[in-house]
Amino acid sequence: MLFGAFNVNNMEIIQAITDAANEENSPVILQASSSAIKYARINYLKKMIEASLEEYDIPIALHLDHGPDFETCKMCVDSGFSSVMIDGSKYSFEENVALTKKVVEYAHSKGVVVEAELGKLAGVEDDVNVSDADAMYTNPDEAKEFVERTGCDSLAIAIGTSHGAYKFKGDAKLRFDILQKVKEKLPHTPIVLHGASTVIPELVDMCNKYGANIPGAKGVPDEMLHEASLNGVSKINVDTDLRLAMTAAIRKVFTDEPETFDPRKYMLPARDLIKQTVKHKIKDVFGSSNKA
Repeated sequence: MLFGAFNVNNMEIIQAITDAANEENSPVILQASSSAIKYARINYLKKMIEASLEEYDIPIALHLDHGPDFETCKMCVDSGFSSVMIDGSKYSFEENVALTKKVVEYAHSKGVVVEAELGKLAGVEDDVNVSDADAMYTNPDEAKEFVERTGCDSLAIAIGTSHGAYKFKGDAKLRFDILQKVKEKLPHTPIVLHGASTVIPELVDMCNKYGANIPGAKGVPDEMLHEASLNGVSKINVDTDLRLAMTAAIRKVFTDEPETFDPRKYMLPARDLIKQTVKHKIKDVFGSSNKA
């Protein structure tokens, strides 16, 4: 089954995601990057997610997204995260293996699973900044060796997605041939796609209508994400689409109601639009809804 992993930064985003997941009766992965942890503080994030666990009887996992080093992964493991990602993709193959193995050994000793990354995705998101020239597809043979040597539980691969709102300059294209070869060599390892937000056109248009300046933003079409799931992808990360939803809703309030200065008056529609976006992903893209 394919699951969505949704990035969180504050209370409204957490509420929107878990409200949507509960209404669709879907398991959900909430993930926080190191930048989100610095912004919201780890204890605040934990307590807000614990509140959602008390409110809803659905499986909710808490995941570290793009852990930059061993220390950050250790902090999250010790803080009760369900899983952590160590991103050693910026290093050489051998350095990535050594770092990932170190994280795996510590996390597994505490009963926490580990996601790793092999290959470099272009784009900018939080602390991740990779130029097009430095982007690199995942080598299937290296992927097999990497998983065998590190013992990681899941692997994020590079097949043409990228971080941020500008994923493609021309037509969207993913290397499904690489994905298929990776799955042939790693049939039992869950595969992850980062940088795979749809960059929903309606949200981009809404942002621009109310004063934003993000022309030409383009993401991964829903049909490509569905094809990826049929070819063995188990987890797809969603961040940009949530940012667009929040920004669009807030900009609309500020434009339509310039007298508004009560945060509750503009954060409520932002929460509602994020919720609608997550429900669409769960039901129409990921197929993880178990709604009767």
